[in-house]
Amino acid sequence: MSDLADPFDIPLAELRRRRSAKWTRIPEGALPLWVAEMDVRLAGPIRERLADALATDDTGYAGDPSAYKEALAGFAERTWGWRPDPAGMTLYPDLPDLAASGAVALAQLAGDDGRAVICPPVYNAFYRWLEDAGVRGVEVPLHTGGADPGSPDLDGIERALADGVRVVLISSPHNPLGRLWRREELERLAAIADRHGATVIADEIHAPLAHPGHEFVPYLSLGPAARRSGVALHSASKAWNLAGLKASALIRAEEGPRLEHTPEAEFSIGLMGLLAGEVAFSPESGPWLDDVRERLAARAAHVIARLGAELPAAHVAAPEAGYLLWVDLREAMPGDDEPAATILERTGLFVSAGHHFGDAGRGFVRLNVGTSMEIVDDAIDRLVRAAREAQEVQEAREA
Repeated sequence: MSDLADPFDIPLAELRRRRSAKWTRIPEGALPLWVAEMDVRLAGPIRERLADALATDDTGYAGDPSAYKEALAGFAERTWGWRPDPAGMTLYPDLPDLAASGAVALAQLAGDDGRAVICPPVYNAFYRWLEDAGVRGVEVPLHTGGADPGSPDLDGIERALADGVRVVLISSPHNPLGRLWRREELERLAAIADRHGATVIADEIHAPLAHPGHEFVPYLSLGPAARRSGVALHSASKAWNLAGLKASALIRAEEGPRLEHTPEAEFSIGLMGLLAGEVAFSPESGPWLDDVRERLAARAAHVIARLGAELPAAHVAAPEAGYLLWVDLREAMPGDDEPAATILERTGLFVSAGHHFGDAGRGFVRLNVGTSMEIVDDAIDRLVRAAREAQEVQEAREA
């Protein structure tokens, strides 16, 4: 573990003064561990760059994104051994974040078929992207059993493409399981997509948060088939907690799918997002990121260990990236398809409801551990208490 000061060590009273969605779009007094937003102090270099912009009253429209693109390319090369061509990055003024980028790509690439494969349980915003794009989702659920829960059903994806679907939308690393796609899985997916003339849209926004010892593989790094078939979405928003600053990049290779630029919201990308992202992707922010990755992995292991000891009927997919835990409560809270609501009612802990990630998520919750250890332990206490009370109620009914 790093000897740097813990950037998550923020008092609860201070967090409750925040005006972000995580701390305001909640029931009064709830403890929020739901939306993918961390309770973390910004990396020092990012804070300094933003402070400099404010000191010079530099708060106008976003300007030239070249420095952001070069910084992202450099980060990808240092971190993953893949250097995307900045000329193949799009930071349209009308694509301020991943949601906008994803919806535009879906709308343009789904073709006359108007459908896209998704692999639930999957990032809940994908359903909104589909709706915004006017595209229907074709669900090919992940494998949930066996030795590798969360692995993709590549045979099912190929059947969908053979049936005419022309887009596969993936979350890599996978949200909510935190599983990293294996190199061989991505290579086979690229071959399938290329064979059927389909496009893979890879949301790789959580990629910088791969836990130590685990490998993230960029889709577009995998050779000609991936470059012909792929579009990747990147941003500094999740790894450096900059979601409110609005800047994302859509990346394609020269031989990749063509996208039309149809500006509809001029200047909606954020200048602060460009400035912060440029510094986030630079080497000077590397120590902060490495420290955060270590701490997130430790928090995930801590939750899994405590639940294993105190609530063994709960099952957690050990994440390989990020700060989101996918908790299976079907045995711990039997008969409750929406345990998030029960947990909130009984304990005030506000977590993401599993069914928001598709019907395959019923009986699950998504827990955000990107916060202080004190809050993590409080959340575990509440979760255990809610499950035990639910079990007592169930036993009384059966008596």
